[in-house]
Amino acid sequence: MFVCRRGTLFALALSLVLLLSCSFVLSAASAAAVPANAPCIVLDAGHGGVDPGVVGRTTGEKESDVNLKIVQKLQKLFSDAGFRVVLTRKNAGGLYGLPTKGYKRRDMEERRRIIREAEPDFVLSVHQNTFPADTSRRGGQVFFREGSAAGEALAVSIQARLNALGGRSVSALKGDFFLLGCADCPSALVECGFLSNAEEERLLLTDEYQGKIARAVFEGVLSFLS
Repeated sequence: MFVCRRGTLFALALSLVLLLSCSFVLSAASAAAVPANAPCIVLDAGHGGVDPGVVGRTTGEKESDVNLKIVQKLQKLFSDAGFRVVLTRKNAGGLYGLPTKGYKRRDMEERRRIIREAEPDFVLSVHQNTFPADTSRRGGQVFFREGSAAGEALAVSIQARLNALGGRSVSALKGDFFLLGCADCPSALVECGFLSNAEEERLLLTDEYQGKIARAVFEGVLSFLS
């Protein structure tokens, strides 16, 4: 069994049950009420600022904005469940400062700094996908770092929930992404859907579907812990 920084996954699951039984409902104003031993999750909204990520096929909507909206919904779900939640990005801006030349490296280094400072038990990075060569592609895809058994288990659990939501059957995949190697804990990168698919783009821009995506990811994490 994988051993996290604060103990075994069993201990994390037990602490989560205790937290849920106490019905913690946390807001920004009451964040100090989160117990010191509460499981910590870092939520990363990919891209931001001068880096929009991919853009919607029909609307031109920026991936970075969709990512942030889904992360904000995840933040509420995890906070209400008693997790200590840390965001790498809280608004539409990037994390690179000025000048914008060489922004990408500085942006990623700042995300890594935030993650390491948080000493999290889990890391989730939220993104949107694109594949202009085949606009019929749709659905969520979850990635994990090669060699991380716990990261793979987390990704598989989240993928199962996204598959159920989208009526698909795909597997979580290994991915060589910078953010997946920033902490020694289970980490997953979640591509929520394809902005190159006009129908899925329409769904991803709605508050209702963003909520469904967030709920699926959240339940995937809880299932992993159980």
